Amino acid sequence: MENKVYGVVVIGCGYIGEEHLHDICFHENIRVVATVDYNVELACAMARKYSGGHHVLYGSDYHEFITRDDVDIVIVATYANTHFQILRDCIRAGKHVLCEKPIAPTYEESEEFYHTVKEHPEVRVLIAHILRHNTLYQKAGELIQAGVIGDVRLIRMAQNHHILNRPRYMNLLSACSPIVDCGVHYVDVIRWLTGLEIVEFSGKGAIIDPTIPEGAYDYGMIQMRLSNGAMAYYEASWASTIETENLKEFVGTKGRMRLILAENRGLFREEGNLIELFTNDGGRQQINVEGEYKDMYAQLCCLINMIETGSDGTPTLEDAMLAFRMVTDCDKMVREQLGLL
Repeated sequence: MENKVYGVVVIGCGYIGEEHLHDICFHENIRVVATVDYNVELACAMARKYSGGHHVLYGSDYHEFITRDDVDIVIVATYANTHFQILRDCIRAGKHVLCEKPIAPTYEESEEFYHTVKEHPEVRVLIAHILRHNTLYQKAGELIQAGVIGDVRLIRMAQNHHILNRPRYMNLLSACSPIVDCGVHYVDVIRWLTGLEIVEFSGKGAIIDPTIPEGAYDYGMIQMRLSNGAMAYYEASWASTIETENLKEFVGTKGRMRLILAENRGLFREEGNLIELFTNDGGRQQINVEGEYKDMYAQLCCLINMIETGSDGTPTLEDAMLAFRMVTDCDKMVREQLGLL
């Protein structure tokens, strides 16, 4: 399949959809055929902005585009409650799919999603766990598995957003909780980077802003016990009164490691992302890691490799499902505690 140009349709032109378009449209092996959004004016704007030098179609109904002969791949960047229907239609049309997480709004629908993919091996489907394609996390995994910080004993993770674009986050809260939307990434990251399994987990949460959509909560925490006895936690919040925080720290018997995005560095942002490494003997090392935070093109190339070689991709569908099941179980625990069920 050397020199093949893959025709792509992007369904959903919001924040994540535009992230995909921005990163893929100027590559020689990709041709954006169409952009689709229920807001047809937005779809039109994205088609013009990311044309890559050729005419891009646009519309509000994806059905008319996924049956085209010049379309190979569909990127699904919509809300989770539409993922399964779009996936099913793409499979019927024989199109490969890169689907944003979370897989579905419920555990039951995720099971339908999973079994549908497994029943159609001729169509390749990759769940968009973008951190799998992030060079910072890949380097961190190499160091952890090489034993640089010794045996992992504690993992601390937080992804809190002091929200400014309130309508966007209220829409997100109506669709799913922060520990589901972002938690699938970090449950997967913990297993991937350490090679350990999560053997116990629980979820706790709170409602910070009483004016958020009915039935939602805006703060959650997942607590985990790993197969070697280590402890891990992940917290996530979308609230106007919480401080933005991006904490990713791995503590071991020989030292600790913290991951810092370029945008969060106080100095030397031009050097890229940063790994701060501290060891018990007093050593300190700063490791600069080049690469994009959301490398959408690398992720799409993973799907193309799946198409061309028959590989399972990364994460596998099983890994993505495991992370989704765990965070939805924790979400259910939180909702029961808060009386939201």
